[in-house]
This record gives sequence, C-alpha cells and structure tokens, in this order.
Amino acid sequence: MKPRVAFFDFAGCEGCQLAVLNCEEVFLDLLEQVEIVEFREAMSETAHRIDIAFIEGSINREEDAQRLRDIRARSRILVALGACANMGNVQARANFTAPAEHFKRIYGSADRDRVQTDPRFWSLWAHTRVRAVHEIVAVDYRLRGCPMVAEEFLQLVKALISGAQPRQPANPVCVECRLHEFECAFDRGDTCLGQITWGGCAAVCIGQGYRCDGCRGLLPQANLAAHRQLLSERGLSDTDIRNRYRLFGSGEALGEEQRP
Repeated sequence: MKPRVAFFDFAGCEGCQLAVLNCEEVFLDLLEQVEIVEFREAMSETAHRIDIAFIEGSINREEDAQRLRDIRARSRILVALGACANMGNVQARANFTAPAEHFKRIYGSADRDRVQTDPRFWSLWAHTRVRAVHEIVAVDYRLRGCPMVAEEFLQLVKALISGAQPRQPANPVCVECRLHEFECAFDRGDTCLGQITWGGCAAVCIGQGYRCDGCRGLLPQANLAAHRQLLSERGLSDTDIRNRYRLFGSGEALGEEQRP
C-alpha cells in the first residue's frame, strides 16, 4: 500500500506548496510511489489517516493550533515545510508589538473601538503570538527556507518512503558559497547572515548578487557574539542588527523572550 501523504496550509503565502507542484516531471514520478490524500492547492479530498503530513505556515490563532493538533493526531510523520512553519517567518515580527498597536496601524484610531467589539475580529484581537509548528506539536523533520528547496523535499520524501534516515548536515550557507565559488557578500561591501544560517539552499541569494537574510534559520553551533561584532564593525547599529535577525527568525538569533 502506498504511503498516504497530505499537505496543510496555515498562515503563509503557500509558496512552499507551489514549489512542490513546480517539481514537474520528478513530482509525477513521485506520485507513482505515494498517494496524496489532501492538498488544497491541487485537490479537495480529505483523509482520516496520514503517513506523512507536510505543514506550511505559522500558527496565528488558537483555532489553528487546535486544527494542527488534530492533524498531528492522525499523522504518523509530521514535517514542518518552510520558514513560516519552522520559525514563524516575517509574520512573527508581530510578536514584538502589542495587538492594540497593530489594529491602530491597520484600522486607525477611529475604527479601533469598532474592531474590538465586532465578533468578526475577536479571534484576531485575542491573538497572543505567532507560533512555529514545533511550539504546538512534535515535529519529526524540517524543510527550511522561504520557500523550501524542491530538491530537499524530494530527497526527504524518497528517504521516508524507502525507510532511510534523512540527513541534513548542519553547515552554514558560507560552505555553499565556497563550493559554488560565489563572491562573498562582505567582499562586495554588504553584510550577510550566511555564517549563522543553515545551508542547503545552494546559496542562491548570494549567487544572484544579493545576501543571506537567514530564511533557513539559526545554526545550533552559530557564534552569535562574533557575528554581532562583525556586523557592528561593518557599520550596523544595534537596532539594524536586531532588525536583521528578526526579519525571518523572529529574534531567534537574539535569544529574545517574545511577548507571551
């Protein structure tokens, strides 16, 4: 019997699911080895039992958290798919601002009272903070990035259906820059988070003349003190450094205590 695979989306742009669909010919070959039982981007069916569940998006409301717990309960393996599921991504920057301030910026002071009393907005007003998937349920494997890398997705699925143990070496993006002989962003006069960020993306941003902003998350062995000093020496203020770390990682590299 083919493994039953499902995809679920929460708060995010669904770019990771599109990356899966864009695997094209390889994805069609994969369909011969698995049965996709839920995938809103491509079908409307649902299933009670799932072998591998891929979760895209951050968790912003308690009703989403309860839905995630239900998915976990009927899934044998659960995979966090992309930066939103793994870290909260850019939407988790909201954790550093009070909900009242958010509503003021979005609706204006004149509408704030109406918003607070309108039942349509209660779930948002009661929002505590944006959470990554692992903050609510157990996660078995992670596919990092914004969006996740299609090749890593295919390698993970092939390993899981063959019974092999997936491996994700904890190498920084800098290793991949060297392998591809890309010019270092620092040598171009820019600053970069590649030294403290999980590799696996083929350093695509640096290869295109940009820099690494850390969308794949913080390496467990990252030397943050040295990295902060390096950024400071390159002219970034404490506020600049904080904002750079918060862009994708929601303060992960700062060890910040987010608003409860």
